[in-house]
Amino acid sequence: QVQLVESGGGLVQAGGSLRLSCAASGRTFSFSTMGWFRQAPGKEREFVAAISRSSGTTKYADSVKGRFTISRDNAKNTGYLQMNSLKPEDTAVYHCAIGILRIGESVYESDYDYWGQGTQVTVSS
Repeated sequence: QVQLVESGGGLVQAGGSLRLSCAASGRTFSFSTMGWFRQAPGKEREFVAAISRSSGTTKYADSVKGRFTISRDNAKNTGYLQMNSLKPEDTAVYHCAIGILRIGESVYESDYDYWGQGTQVTVSS
């Protein structure tokens, strides 16, 4: 069983930055694609960013492109989401997820097998 634990969320003013981390248990992280999704109050969960298992390719939602950067360190079984120039509309619970044995990145929730509980990000105006 794989467990994912997110950290790094918090309260930040608009224009500020946060770095989220996603720590994975077990030995499957390096063989998995990784993604970040978010869910704002009253809204459905949406794709934010994804990275292939070798860090060769990444994909971003249009709303975060140029502001967020996804990365991973397979040796540490950890993924990251660097968030800059934050906006109030970025306020949400952010979840990381991994797709076991998947090579390429994916924007589809159904391609991910394990999910973290999430970390709250609140951006004040």
